[in-house]
Order: sequence, then structure tokens, then C-alpha cells
Amino acid sequence: MAVPKRKTSKSRRNKRRSHHKIIGANIVEDKKSGEYRLSHHIDLKSGFYNGKKILDN
Repeated sequence: MAVPKRKTSKSRRNKRRSHHKIIGANIVEDKKSGEYRLSHHIDLKSGFYNGKKILDN
């Protein structure tokens, strides 16, 4: 079984974890309705996506 020869320092450990951050959702304001929605998703209230009517309400 492989065992580390030296203890990993706090500095080295934290450098490795620097990319482990949590990224928030990409929320944008809809141009037509003014509602907030996820980017690249259909606005469920109006049914529009990319300026085109996709869903009929």
C-alpha cells in the first residue's frame, strides 16, 4: 500500500483545493418579461427562448 513519505503542508493542501469553490447559478433577467431565469433556458412564463415563441400557454 502506498503511503505518503511526508505530511502534506497546509499551503500545498490549500493550493490543491483552490479550484474546489462552488459556483453560483447563472441567472439573467429576461428582456421581455423582466423575470429572472437561468441562461440558455426557456422563460416558462412567456414561453420564449432566444426571441422565438416555443411554448404555447
